[in-house]
Amino acid sequence: QVQLVESGGGLVQAGDSLRLSCTASGRTASLYHMGWFCQGPGKDREFVAAIHRNGGSTNYSDSVKGRFTLSRDNAKNTVYLQMDNLKPEDTALYFCAGCRLPDLSSSFRDYLYWGQGTQVTVSS
Repeated sequence: QVQLVESGGGLVQAGDSLRLSCTASGRTASLYHMGWFCQGPGKDREFVAAIHRNGGSTNYSDSVKGRFTLSRDNAKNTVYLQMDNLKPEDTALYFCAGCRLPDLSSSFRDYLYWGQGTQVTVSS
């Protein structure tokens, strides 16, 4: 089993930045890549970004490309999502997820492990 814990959410104004963290514990060696998803009120869970465990491959949704940046510290089993130039439409509950497939995936169905989520609220 793998446990994921997110942190770093909060209430900010448009144009501000936040950095989300996701720390994994347990059988982390079974994870090929980590992803972030978000779910706004009344919306489906949406893909935000994913990073391979080697840190060299990343994928971003079009809505965050150029504003959000993924990185990871394997020594700490932690993945970071740097969120810059935040917009009110970024407001959502953000989830970290772990996937055992070798190729980066943007489908929430491919992710086996999920954190509890951290709330990001961006005011205009």
